[in-house]
Amino acid sequence: MGKGISINIIRGIFFAVCVLFGWIIAKSFEAADLSDHAEQGSRAHIGALLGACYGAFMLVIDHLLRYFTFRGFSHGTIGLMIGLFCAWLVLRVDFFNNAWFQALPNYETIENIVTLTVYTGLGFMGTMLALRSNREEFSFIIPYVRFRQDSLMEQPLLVDTNIIIDGRIPKVCETGFLGGTIIIPRFVLDELHILADHQDPIRRERGRRGLDNVNQLKTTPGLQISVQETRMESEELVDTKLIQLARRLGAHLATNDANLGKVARLQGVKVLNFNDLARALRPTVTPGDELELTLVKKGKDEGQAVGYLPDGTMIVVNNAARRIGDTADVVVSGALQTSAGRLIFADLRENSPLARGKGAAAAAAPAGKAPGKRGR
Repeated sequence: MGKGISINIIRGIFFAVCVLFGWIIAKSFEAADLSDHAEQGSRAHIGALLGACYGAFMLVIDHLLRYFTFRGFSHGTIGLMIGLFCAWLVLRVDFFNNAWFQALPNYETIENIVTLTVYTGLGFMGTMLALRSNREEFSFIIPYVRFRQDSLMEQPLLVDTNIIIDGRIPKVCETGFLGGTIIIPRFVLDELHILADHQDPIRRERGRRGLDNVNQLKTTPGLQISVQETRMESEELVDTKLIQLARRLGAHLATNDANLGKVARLQGVKVLNFNDLARALRPTVTPGDELELTLVKKGKDEGQAVGYLPDGTMIVVNNAARRIGDTADVVVSGALQTSAGRLIFADLRENSPLARGKGAAAAAAPAGKAPGKRGR
C-alpha cells in the first residue's frame, strides 16, 4: 500500500471519528434532558454536524501544512519553548507589584492582558527564529554538543524525467556517491508512463528505459525512494513544478537540462548536473603524457588516426594511419579547444620528439643519478 493511500485512509478514519464523537457528546446531553424528544433528535444531528465541521477544519490545517516536515515541527517546538521561557523571565520582574500600577482601575485585567501579550509575542518570535535557523545554530542550547551538518548523501534529491531516462543515476547510487532519499514526483512517473505507451518507437524505448531505471533504484541497497504525490495542477510547465517542489521540500534538483539548472539556481535551488560531473571527472591530459590508445578510424588529414579515451575524448594521432585497429603507445603533443569540445593531438611514441627528449635525458644522466636531479 502506498504512502498516499495510507494517509488518505487515516484522514477518512479521523473524520469519521470526529463525527461519531460529536454525535456521542450530543446524545450525552440528551440523556441529561429528557423533556423533549424532538429537541433531543435535533441535538444529535447538530452534534454530528459540529463534529464534521471540526474534522473538516483539521483536514484543512493538515492540507495547509502538507510541506511542513517533522524537522520543522521540532525546530518550531524548541523555539516556542525558548520564547515562553524568555517571557517567564521577563514577567518575573515585579513590575505589577507597585503602588502606582495597583492604583490603576481594573489593574488585574491590564495585568492579564500584558501577560498574555508577552507570552504570545515572545512565543511567536521564538518559533519564527527557530524555523529560520539551521541545526548548527541550535548548538548554543546544548553546550559542547553540535549537530553534524547535512551531507550531500543526507539531503533529499529530487529527480526529473531526463536524468531518470539517462540511466547513470542508478550506477552512481550503487557506488555509494549518492544515497539517502530519492524523491520522484508523481507527474514525472506519469510522463514516463506516457512515453512508455507512445506510438513512436524511440520515445517508447526511452519511457521503458526510464521505468526500468526507477525499478533499479528501488532495489539499490541503502537508498530510499519516495514518490511525491503532489501534482501541482496550478502549474502547467513541468520545469516550474520541479523548481517549486524542490523549494518546498528543501531538496536538491538532479537534472541534465542545462536551462532548467540555470533557472533553478536563480531561484535558490541547488542543482546536480551529471553532465557537469562527467566533465569534472575527465582526466587532465597535458603535453608529454604517455597513453595507451586503441586507434579505431582514419583522421581528417592524411596519415592521421583517431582514438578515444574511456570518457569519450577524441585524440588525433599523427602519422599513425597504418596502425588503425591496433593499440599503440602515444605521446600527447598538444590540445585545441573547439566549439565541439577539446581536441587532443598526439604522436606515436617512437615518432614523438617529447619521448625522444626524455630518452636522451635519461641516457645523458650520470650513472647512479636520477634524470633531472643533482647529486649531493
